[in-house]
Amino acid sequence: MVEILGWCSSFILVLTIAKQVYKQWKEGSSKGVSKWLFIGQMSASLGFTIYSWLVGNWVFVATNGVMLLNGFAGLLIVLHHRRRAERNKGARSETGVDLETEGA
Repeated sequence: MVEILGWCSSFILVLTIAKQVYKQWKEGSSKGVSKWLFIGQMSASLGFTIYSWLVGNWVFVATNGVMLLNGFAGLLIVLHHRRRAERNKGARSETGVDLETEGA
C-alpha cells in the first residue's frame, strides 16, 4: 500500500511538470520562464536521484530520473525559443520589417 501511494504521487508530479513543458513547446513561447528554473530543477533531480539510489528508494529513483529528463527538455525548449527570438530580432533590424506581424 505504501509503494502504491509513492508511485501514484510520483505519477502526478511527473504529469504536472510534463504538462507545463508540453504547453511551453506547443505554444512556441517560453516568455517569462527562466532557464535557471530548469537548471536548478535538473541539479536537484540529479542529486535526489543519486541519493534515492544510494538509500534504495526506487520510487524516487524513477521519479527524479524522469524529472531530470523533463527539466532537460524544458531547458532545451527555453533555449530554442530564445535563439529563435534573437534570429527574428536580427532579421527585423536588418530588413526593417517586423516578421511577427508580417506572418513569418
